[in-house]
Amino acid sequence: MTTSPLLNDDAPTTAGPRKKRGTGKPRKDRAVGLHILLAVASLYFLLPMWWLFVAGTKSTQGLFTGTGGPLWFDQNFALFDNIGQLMTYNNGIYLKWLGNSFLYATAGGIGATLLAVLAGYAFAKYRFRGRTVSFMILLASVMVPATALVIPTYVLFNNLGLTNTIWAVILPSLLSPFGVYLMRVYVQDAIPDELLDAARVDGSGEFRTFLTIALPLMRPAVVTVMLLSVVGGWNNYFLPLAMISDPTLLPVTVGLNAWQVQSNSATASSLVWHLVTSGALVSVIPLIIAFLMLQKYWQGGLSLGSLK
Repeated sequence: MTTSPLLNDDAPTTAGPRKKRGTGKPRKDRAVGLHILLAVASLYFLLPMWWLFVAGTKSTQGLFTGTGGPLWFDQNFALFDNIGQLMTYNNGIYLKWLGNSFLYATAGGIGATLLAVLAGYAFAKYRFRGRTVSFMILLASVMVPATALVIPTYVLFNNLGLTNTIWAVILPSLLSPFGVYLMRVYVQDAIPDELLDAARVDGSGEFRTFLTIALPLMRPAVVTVMLLSVVGGWNNYFLPLAMISDPTLLPVTVGLNAWQVQSNSATASSLVWHLVTSGALVSVIPLIIAFLMLQKYWQGGLSLGSLK
């Protein structure tokens, strides 16, 4: 019985050499296109920051009749003069606004992160009556705009006598439905139940298991929720606008808007447009510092979570 050459592995093949795949030019073209797209997107997002920095170096006259145009510096570099006036104008009220924003953002951000961590962990790892219904209500609350709740919150706090106090801004900021949802989704996938069961078998209590095992693995989500909460508290505008009437308790966002309204309706001798732009420039520096400080923990936690 003869063996067919088609079935013999050692038989020489009659087919010609395989055709080489593409030369990679389409892949290179795709990479160039993506780089161009990223460059355009970066320019789109960085252009307002560049304008803010340039505007902060100009006087009020330079903002409207400067020689460099809106996107370049004026002949008169007034950044340091603007900052000096910013710190002393109206008895240094800008520093009070800046301190208020720091208090509201820090207290609200840390409190919202703490509650989100505890609630998200409980939703993900514990079984209790009403768990599904409660989480559905939480998801529904995520869909409600925060501005729609300002008036009911004002009525509630007014009945409690808490309006025009710092608690009128801090207490509502402690609730972060999106933070709870984010923590729940992350904990459910990042922390296996077998790991927690092994800790319980070894005699570890629930609180100790949470602190020593679960919390370190939750670090990327914790940092993310904290960043979102702090940035949201720092940029909060509508809530303090409705809750606070004392100028010394205003955050920097509402205070700068008051200066803008003053400049729109004021005479030429009391225009403070240069203080509005330089104040806005100074107000974004703490957010940049906070992001840079927390970024290493964010990236380190993501790398740790990728290892098995």
